[in-house]
Amino acid sequence: MSRKAAVVALTALAPISWGSTYFVTTEFLPADRPLFTGLMRALPAGLLLLALTRKLPSGAWWWKSAVLGALNIGAFFPLLFLAAYRLPGGVAAVVGSVGPLFVVGLAALFLGERPTVRTLLTAVAAAFGVSLVVLKAGAAFDLIGVGAGLLSSLSMSAGVVLTKRWGRPEGVGALALTGWQLTAGGLVILPLAFLAEGAPPALTGTNLAGYAYLALGNTAISYFLWFRGIERLSASSVTLLGPLSPITAAVIGWAALGQALGPVQVLGMVIAFGATLAGQLAPARPKGVAAAPVPFDSAEKNTQEVSVDLEVSAVRR
Repeated sequence: MSRKAAVVALTALAPISWGSTYFVTTEFLPADRPLFTGLMRALPAGLLLLALTRKLPSGAWWWKSAVLGALNIGAFFPLLFLAAYRLPGGVAAVVGSVGPLFVVGLAALFLGERPTVRTLLTAVAAAFGVSLVVLKAGAAFDLIGVGAGLLSSLSMSAGVVLTKRWGRPEGVGALALTGWQLTAGGLVILPLAFLAEGAPPALTGTNLAGYAYLALGNTAISYFLWFRGIERLSASSVTLLGPLSPITAAVIGWAALGQALGPVQVLGMVIAFGATLAGQLAPARPKGVAAAPVPFDSAEKNTQEVSVDLEVSAVRR
């Protein structure tokens, strides 16, 4: 396996993991607490990574970490939740699936990554495939919900591009940078969760197990792999891994929850998965963009929404 293929495979584990969020949320967590769930995913994971790395931002990285944390977590989650409550899950997922198109545009503007016809067609095909998987007949539209969904996708897309543009400071590993962003994003969500939802609910052992999985595997490890992949791949390649999330969610729903999976959904999976594979054919470093290669750290080699669609499904409960 080539080095790029290994990086793609590891990065893909992030959206695949996010595809399990709906199942974990509906089966293990208390209902109707989306912001509290977002808080429990981000802040404990961020604080754990800070404790493990024992590294705090310095200089300009205090505000850069705050911006990245707000875009990737703090603003993304609340906007996503607003879309989830205003729109049917399938509609919100389709709205969120335009993320690759946002990333293509922002990458051209801030990274100098020229969008190719193949990249644009791949992004459109991915959104179309996702729509076949999740969109139901007679789905209703709400202007505020659609706007929130688009803004959530734009927020995450901007976070991907800025993460790519800023990289990370010398001597700081990807694990520490992930901890900074998760902590900053969790602190943004913290007051929103208490203002909108009140005091935390009483938690059972099952709830605690669900939150532990979301904080550790679904967030700390997955976001570490995601940000690590952003360093080593083009922004468009990374974001086109996003369709793996609704594909995973649909397969888990079919296998574990007995949800229907008809020919149209299977066709959508094939199209979305094909677009994901096609999105990895572009060069990892676009021509004309100077970037120093990021060496593989030996510890990282042994370690590992939003997408939006899986998170939207999760908060529908």
